[in-house]
This record gives sequence, structure tokens and C-alpha cells, in this order.
Amino acid sequence: MVDPKWLTTSAGVKMPRIIYGTAWKKDRTADLVVKAIQAGFRGIDTACQPKHYNEALVGAALQRLKNQGIEREALYLQTKFTPLSGQDPRQVPYDINSPIELQVAQSFEASKKNLQTEYVDSLILHSPMAPHPLLMTVWNAMEKIQKTGGARQLGISNCYDAEVIRSLYADARVKPAVVQNRFYPETGYDGDLRRWCAHHGVVYQSFWTLTANPHILASHIVRTIARKYKKTEAQIFFRYLSQSGIVPLTGTSSEQHMEEDLSIFDFELSYEDLKNVGLLLNQV
Repeated sequence: MVDPKWLTTSAGVKMPRIIYGTAWKKDRTADLVVKAIQAGFRGIDTACQPKHYNEALVGAALQRLKNQGIEREALYLQTKFTPLSGQDPRQVPYDINSPIELQVAQSFEASKKNLQTEYVDSLILHSPMAPHPLLMTVWNAMEKIQKTGGARQLGISNCYDAEVIRSLYADARVKPAVVQNRFYPETGYDGDLRRWCAHHGVVYQSFWTLTANPHILASHIVRTIARKYKKTEAQIFFRYLSQSGIVPLTGTSSEQHMEEDLSIFDFELSYEDLKNVGLLLNQV
């Protein structure tokens, strides 16, 4: 029987089918993570990127939750190595003068300290690096972390060129298990890339999922389906993605929206409704 709330990745890691994102939460990070887990989320996405994430407060939240009886092992925890181009030069969490392989290792040590954990379930490269040999140097450094038990699986984010992921997959010894991308019209919703991911058993995670798609939420099709199921437009869109094999991230600060996001597994869209929502994505 398929578990509607969890999937198992190609690396054998259990991943929730919806994940709580912690970007841009700043000083509210710990309180919001605690609220999200208390509401029922079991997946947390963060990054070793002080510019947009307060990773140490995710760790503080994990300790608060542990004191409430929710152990680290019950959660899916995902962080990222962010290359220098994505960092605030005033607060880079590694030595910028070190070789790139050491930067990856130093970033991960910082993440472990921040999160107060010895391992993460997923370590993501925050953005591809060019040329390809440089990308593979970084990936090999991540593979060392995976092979020594620091990360249970690896992935890549902000990768919109299917050729980049194909080349990485071909040359990697530890194959990427996750691609996490912004889900928006400008890339055609990564149609070709998502088909490639599905064929190779790579989980596609979406972020900016609601923010970038107000036209879908406001469409006659989604509003009509929402009335039919007595759900919100956001719930319909998230349910569509989940039934399509996509794992959405949500960063809501609203407890009501947290509960609504988690309740997308209480119903199932019909084949016809899935097809109709899918048509909206193909109209870009």
C-alpha cells in the first residue's frame, strides 16, 4: 500500500511528500519550525547560507522538539552547501581562501554544529557550478560526506538545464536523489527535466510554488475544483503536485495554512481534475 504522506527515494531515504521550508524566517525560525512540526510536518529544508537562512535556529528548534518527545530520527532534515556566489560576503560560513573541496567540508561542519546533529537526511548543492569539472569536484566532496555517514543522500537545487543534471548523473558515483527547483512559468515548469527525473528515479522538489503561480490559483479551473472538494485553491494545487510525484516546499508562517497544507492527503483528485490542472501548466 502506498503511503500518501511519505515516499522512499532511490537512496532508500524516507521523505515526506510535503516539506517545511525555512528561508527568510530570520529570528522567527525556531518558533515557526516548532509550530510546523507540532502541526504535523516531518520534513525541514534549510541551508548553510546566513544570507537567507538562520540554520542555527533550526537546530534550536530541534532541541526544543526533542524536549517535547519528538526525536531527530523522526524527522527528514535537508540542508545545502551554498557556493560563494550565493553567499553574503560579510557572513560566509567557510574560508573563502580554502580549496572548494574544503569549503564544502567546512560548510557541512558548520551545518552539523548549527543543527546539533551528526547527520542530515539530504545534502543539496544549492546551485550548479561551471564548468563541469568544477561541478564534479564539488560533488565528489559531497560524496565523501555521504560515504562517511554525514548525509544519507545528495541532491542539487536551482538546476534548470537538463544537460547539467544528465552530465552530473552520468559522472557521479553517488547519484543525485533530489532536484529542488523554483516551480514557475519561466522554465515551462521544468517539463523536460521533470520527465528525466521521473525516468531516473530522482525526486523533484518544488519551491516558490504558490508565490510564483497566482494565475493558477485564481484560474476558473482550480477554483471550480476547490469548490467541488471543499478545499482551498492552494490545497488543490499542492494535491495536484503531490499526486504528480512532486514534493512541494511550503514556508507559510500561518498555523492555519500549515494545517491546510498537511490536510492535502485527506482527499484525492480524480484523473479528470488532475488532467485539467495539468493543462494550466502546459499553457505557458
